[in-house]
Amino acid sequence: MTKVEKILAKESRSGGRRGIAVRKRRRSSHYYAFLSYSHSDEALANWIFRQLEQFRVPASLAGTITDNGVVPKRLTPIFRDQQELAAANDLGAEIRAALASSQFLIVLCTPAAAKSHWVNAEIDAFKRSRPDGCVLAVIGAGEPFASEVDGRSDEECFPAALRLKYDKQGRPTARKAEPLAADMRDDPEKRRTGFLKLVAGMLGVGLDDLVQRDTIRRQKRLAWVAAASLAGMAMTSLLAVTAIQARNSARDQRREAEGLVAFMLGDLKDKLEPIGKLDALDGVGTKVLEYYSKQGTSDLSEAGLLQRSRALSLSAQVAFLRGNLDAAQKFYREAFDGTAEALARAPDDPQRLFDHAQNVFWIGELERRLGRIGEAEKSFREYRSLADRMVGIEPDNLKWRMEVQYARENLGIVLMAQRRFAEAGQEFSNIIGPMQSLATIDPKNREYQRELTNALAWLADARWAEGRLDDAISIRQRQLSVLERIIGQGSADVGLRSQVTPARQALGLLLASRGRKDEAIAEYRSGLAKAGELVALEPENSQWAAQAAGIRLELAKALLGAGERQEAAVEVSAGCQSVAALRARNSGLAYWRRLHTNCLALRTQLALMTANLSAAADLAAQALAAARSEDSGDAAGDRYRIATAYRLLGDVRRRSGDLAGAREAWTTGLGQLPRNVAEQPSEIDKRAELLSRAGRQDEARPLVQRLAQLGYRSTN
Repeated sequence: MTKVEKILAKESRSGGRRGIAVRKRRRSSHYYAFLSYSHSDEALANWIFRQLEQFRVPASLAGTITDNGVVPKRLTPIFRDQQELAAANDLGAEIRAALASSQFLIVLCTPAAAKSHWVNAEIDAFKRSRPDGCVLAVIGAGEPFASEVDGRSDEECFPAALRLKYDKQGRPTARKAEPLAADMRDDPEKRRTGFLKLVAGMLGVGLDDLVQRDTIRRQKRLAWVAAASLAGMAMTSLLAVTAIQARNSARDQRREAEGLVAFMLGDLKDKLEPIGKLDALDGVGTKVLEYYSKQGTSDLSEAGLLQRSRALSLSAQVAFLRGNLDAAQKFYREAFDGTAEALARAPDDPQRLFDHAQNVFWIGELERRLGRIGEAEKSFREYRSLADRMVGIEPDNLKWRMEVQYARENLGIVLMAQRRFAEAGQEFSNIIGPMQSLATIDPKNREYQRELTNALAWLADARWAEGRLDDAISIRQRQLSVLERIIGQGSADVGLRSQVTPARQALGLLLASRGRKDEAIAEYRSGLAKAGELVALEPENSQWAAQAAGIRLELAKALLGAGERQEAAVEVSAGCQSVAALRARNSGLAYWRRLHTNCLALRTQLALMTANLSAAADLAAQALAAARSEDSGDAAGDRYRIATAYRLLGDVRRRSGDLAGAREAWTTGLGQLPRNVAEQPSEIDKRAELLSRAGRQDEARPLVQRLAQLGYRSTN
């Protein structure tokens, strides 16, 4: 039985037929309820707010007396904070006054709310000033008390203050509270039942009574509709001619509307995408979805079905760039259903194959970024099958041929994740020629140019993993040369410009691994400047923010290695602030988790350099915990990062004079290292460093010699 089931079972035992009734006497209040929520959950909060404002208490219940007092006719007014709170430590007078004058506190519980400082502060303030107040929980996502289960803390949806009991003086105690909750997750019917459970708790009435009255009210409404329909049928014969004329007019209007929709999703979108402004793109998708919102997929024409799916894909793209992966997955899967339906109607239409393939790819790409490589591979293989079918139908279509190259590139990425570096390198090498040819045939196609540079990036990574460092440097320089040439020709496409930062970061890492530290720092600075330009252009783009944070932390690491401690500290501070902001949006992305681990490791090194050993020990422990929580889909890579965290912990202990503890940490780190896997040069270096620290020089020596043969210089 889950925690939610236990709570609901307890509610059933203790409350009879009640919803989430709280047996407290009603007090004179300015607001009927205060709605507390994280602003990332604004969509569901808006829905709850509207439902509460619009809800009319059944006449048979209004005016009756319950344990909560006299039942009102309306549940108004409801207070909610519609603005982001300022970056201050205090809630502010307006919020505190609203809390003090609210009869109920409704908390929308999600993982984002559980991490929100302000939601927790509002609960704490309400409980302190109103120890006998009525706090009602609504579960919108996540799982209550998941933080008590190892490995599931990110699923916790109850804020800390909600999980604690407060005494009669309004002081938090060590006793655990189990707030009664209305569950609004999953399907619309369950959300409606959860809403009625919330209302029943506020009114102090039985849930079954409220549900029955709600059902009766709906049935009455349907009866009136049916009666009106029968009356309308009597007029049908008189309006037949008018209806035919109206139908023809509506058909013409629909053609015009769908023509406008096609323009918005075609020419207008293509003009907006290179600019990179998310609000503009989001506006296109939202307007189109509003147009189709009242039509089910089965009622749509084939053109309408495809255009609705393209609008969903566009909304998914915007959500992805903003870091809202849950929304992106939802939109892409809904778009997938639409393109699958369109394809089923015409299975040999290559354009429909193409549209469906895009959704298949993005579902796989989201799985990859979440570290679920097996699921990603399934999607990428399906994408390859669809691309082959396109070319089989129209072999001379350049666009379909390029899709085959993209599919091969995706499978190469999966091979990289599986540590099959040589095979991946061969796959990437084989697609460069065809991609270059297609890009040459159609030089104005920015997508072809962008994907060519992307393939070069992956080939460079594969050569690096194989230990072919100079080849990797040469390929990265070629990639940057192509990018700079296209951008220098006047292209304002942000898709191309966004590749510059990761390319310079990767080149900096390669140069550092060859001992060319000054050149590496110059690459990091150049890439960071480009990232700053993009972030200023669109602050909501989380991918650009992550690029800026990543290269900033690499610059800080290089500066520490060069002895530039003060400048490094500035970069670490800025980088860590950016990482924290990203993780507040979504803590599940594998790369963002890695940035968090890197941030803690760099802060540990800074504390060591300033001889702040207490802080260093605490930060090293945090870095180890963060490394353990990573799940990138590359289990071996995750274990190298854990081993590196143990090495850092051992260094802190050695500096503190605890030699036995240091050796224990290094030995434990060695035990974390995987066996019989292909290792990248940096991973060989990590193994050699740990062996040396643990006093196992004989085992470290061959690894050091191998790195010397590769021309590798340690960047640790």
